Amino acid sequence: MQLSRRLALASAMVSPLAGLAPAAFGAHPPKGKKEPVPTGTPGETPLGPYDTVAKWAFIQDFTTGAVLLDKGADDPMPPSSMTKLMTMYLVYEQLKKGQIKLTDTMMVSARAAAMGGSRMFIEVGKPVVVEDLIRGVIVASGNDAATVLAESIGGSEEKFVEAMNAKGKELGLTHSSFRNPTGWPDPDQFMSCHDIATLAERFIIDFPEYYKYDSERSFKYNNIEQENRHPMVQAGTADGLKTGHTEAGGFGLVASSLRDGRRIIMVVNGMKSMHERAIESEKMMNWAFANFENVTLFSANEIIDNAPVWLGQEKTVPLIGDHDLVVTLPKSWRQTASIRISYDAPIKAPIAKGQPAGVLMLRGHGVPSMDVNLVAGMDVGRLSLPMRGLAVVSHYVSGG
Repeated sequence: MQLSRRLALASAMVSPLAGLAPAAFGAHPPKGKKEPVPTGTPGETPLGPYDTVAKWAFIQDFTTGAVLLDKGADDPMPPSSMTKLMTMYLVYEQLKKGQIKLTDTMMVSARAAAMGGSRMFIEVGKPVVVEDLIRGVIVASGNDAATVLAESIGGSEEKFVEAMNAKGKELGLTHSSFRNPTGWPDPDQFMSCHDIATLAERFIIDFPEYYKYDSERSFKYNNIEQENRHPMVQAGTADGLKTGHTEAGGFGLVASSLRDGRRIIMVVNGMKSMHERAIESEKMMNWAFANFENVTLFSANEIIDNAPVWLGQEKTVPLIGDHDLVVTLPKSWRQTASIRISYDAPIKAPIAKGQPAGVLMLRGHGVPSMDVNLVAGMDVGRLSLPMRGLAVVSHYVSGG
């Protein structure tokens, strides 16, 4: 089937292959079509401005890395309790390395027990099981639980914070600085929406065995039951990750939602109330799923085209991609996208399998401009000298 026809029939359901598409779109509306006038402060999207009351926002496709919405996504901002994602990343690393176990216990210091804000309600001098502390951080957002984990793993909170900053650099968090493991207000502690999304992605990829805690809707400890503060987890429309609130940062959350085999990560912050956060985050996640889809442009080693060969033992050579290519596109892409394949024809023999042989070009309004290298799908030897002579004569006689 011709590639353009096959792509027109492409299914939105694809197998996940991360890192194979551009991380951002450069979209422009068709000429003559007026953009809607924003009623609030818009974020940038491939489809034009998107109004949101969030001060900061970032939405990304988990499979391809495509950015669906960006509003100040690289601006440093107060991350509040979303900071605890980094705390838990270090905890899960220790668990995976076998340095600690879920059944281990940790002692509660006076400092940890006295922490204000969200609490798990642990008591000074009493041991607490690590798995309970994890739930205390994830479900109850306990500052006391996060402090116990930091002090026990790092030897001190200060040493643990050093590890947080070192890990942030290792993970490529370029707009983050940590001063405590809880997200307690500090003018020198900040993260960006983009960094939080990156951390959430790594959280899911690196620790799937522990990610289950994020979807728990309640946790009971010391005869006190607390509901998960995440409104989308409570509604069943996300399976994690964390909420946050401080006076400086407003109300925010990082959410990951899996629907029909496709996952989207969203970070929003700077809203005025819990209610506004709940309504806006649900609306934005629904918008992302409703307006974009993942499309397999081609599978690894699938023949994209057959190019003519000059003076070769075969008349044509198949052009293939060397990996599956999955991209995130607006659902209207079939009406706006154009696909071209470019190569120098005929391709001169000898040809080695895997050598660069052409380019697939994707263009369109609201579609990421993309050039994808194609390679030769087989070896093609050169004709012998007598056969080359005959081929040249035949070419000119036939007027080819």
